[in-house]
Amino acid sequence: MSPDGLISEAIAYSGMLLILSAFLLETRNVLHSKNWLYLTMMALGSGLLAIRALLIDEWAFLILEIVWCLAAVMALIGLSKKLSDK
Repeated sequence: MSPDGLISEAIAYSGMLLILSAFLLETRNVLHSKNWLYLTMMALGSGLLAIRALLIDEWAFLILEIVWCLAAVMALIGLSKKLSDK
């Protein structure tokens, strides 16, 4: 496998591990879906998978991951605004 292929695979597995870890922690009631750590893991994971989708020209997956990343980032912004208003 070429170095570029290894980097692409590393990006994919890193993103996948972040999303799956966040999901498993949420389903085990360790994190809540509105928790900053959960949202950060989802944003980073989906951002990495969006990069991977772009690298392999997988357009439907790219759109899915961009929307997922934006949703998590918007929730993080909303959370930070709520915390700063207190």
